[in-house]
Amino acid sequence: MTKTDFPRWPAFGALALALALLATPATAAWDALQKLQAQRGARVTAIAVDLDTGKTLQALNAETRLSPASLSKLVLAAAALETWPGDKTFATQILSMATPTDGRLPADLIVYSEGDATLDHQALWLLAAQVKRSGVEQVDGDLVVQAAPFGLLGCETKDRCDALTRSHTAYDAPLSAFGVDYGTWCVDVLPDAPGAAAQVRSCAAVDVPIPLEGTIQTRGTRSDTWLWLDRITRPESEALVMGGSVHAAAGGVRLYRSMADPALGAGLLLREVLAELGVRVSGSVRVSTDAIPRAARALAAHQGMPLREQVGRLLRYSNNYISDVLTLAMAAERTPAPVTTLASAAQPLADLVVRARRNAGYAVPTGDDDRPLMFSGSGLTPENRLSARDLVAVLRQQYRATDTFPWFYAGLVVPRQAPSRFLRTGSAAWKDRVALKTGTLTEPYSVFGTAGYLRKRDGGWIAFAALVNGERRRSIAVSDALAAIRKDVEKILDRY
Repeated sequence: MTKTDFPRWPAFGALALALALLATPATAAWDALQKLQAQRGARVTAIAVDLDTGKTLQALNAETRLSPASLSKLVLAAAALETWPGDKTFATQILSMATPTDGRLPADLIVYSEGDATLDHQALWLLAAQVKRSGVEQVDGDLVVQAAPFGLLGCETKDRCDALTRSHTAYDAPLSAFGVDYGTWCVDVLPDAPGAAAQVRSCAAVDVPIPLEGTIQTRGTRSDTWLWLDRITRPESEALVMGGSVHAAAGGVRLYRSMADPALGAGLLLREVLAELGVRVSGSVRVSTDAIPRAARALAAHQGMPLREQVGRLLRYSNNYISDVLTLAMAAERTPAPVTTLASAAQPLADLVVRARRNAGYAVPTGDDDRPLMFSGSGLTPENRLSARDLVAVLRQQYRATDTFPWFYAGLVVPRQAPSRFLRTGSAAWKDRVALKTGTLTEPYSVFGTAGYLRKRDGGWIAFAALVNGERRRSIAVSDALAAIRKDVEKILDRY
């Protein structure tokens, strides 16, 4: 070694040491997300925490609270499993103040549900069959749907408020303790002979109890299926309006459109099912806030899906109706007073986040301005605000809840098994060693995020969360946000 070479070694060694320190897991950055933040103006919060040691592996704006969209459902699922056992079910009953005599019931039929968000049209047949078996053939009163235990609910999200007038989708259904098919009109479009109008029937195999307007034509072999169906609300009733065509060789198309009033709509459908079984209701279908008489006796009862199944559906399929009905049901569990707003019902979800932070040893809010914000369990409310650290605290708490963690984890999606193709792209580690929930919103600004668990090669666990919000005039495409998150997560998986 020459004298001129010797002085270079300490400088090179110091530089190498500095680079090595920067590359350690504790200080490694979310490089792709940082780039998205710098070049596209994205607002980002992200963190990854080793659940075996509690060590933060890497963090970027981890305390910044952004709109989490459907990642809110992680908090809701945790709260629901904390409130009830996994086998908890919600009952729907049909009651009456009278006893049938010679097939006639000289009183109203009263429908009361504890808040079964999973009640479907098949369950209506089971309820109606029990009413028939109780000896009822003619109801001389009304079919009365009880709003309790929730009370009459107004719309609290833009999507649901807009849907009161018109809807062309299913996810924006208003909320109700008694609803069917997630608060939607479910219809089957069945092709006929080419040139004839297709048949439109209720999925319950009865007549649709609201007006059907327009036609869907059946076309021949050279035509593609192209149709549209909207639910509109008029002063006198809801209606389904439609147009387009269906291929003659198609096996049928099933469509769901949100009801403007799920309690009333489900009641109307139940009356049709009763009539199909030979039980005629002479009066009207109406929604009531009156108390249920103590002397009312049950003619029929149905238990909904157990909570563990509902948690799986709201996480895996991001079901907004289940999410917010559960949020209201939890509030009804805490107080005998009717629950009238989703926002007030969701406040305990923010309390759970604070408790999870405290249990993890993270700083807790010192005032209202520093609290996580939850106005719904679904995340349809863009005013929800959670940070990556908030979400990881909840994930950590669930990981340590050994009695309910299997049900919570089972609701998450492993990318290789994801129903959505856009999650199935990536390395083998991404596809097989990640279990996550996603969240997406497009209005009033773009939101995309993922949160969940990573499996280390040695079998250990990492909790992670990454959220990307755009600006009102600068959206971040879901594909771009996911690509950045996936790239950074794959680097974590490479190290562990």
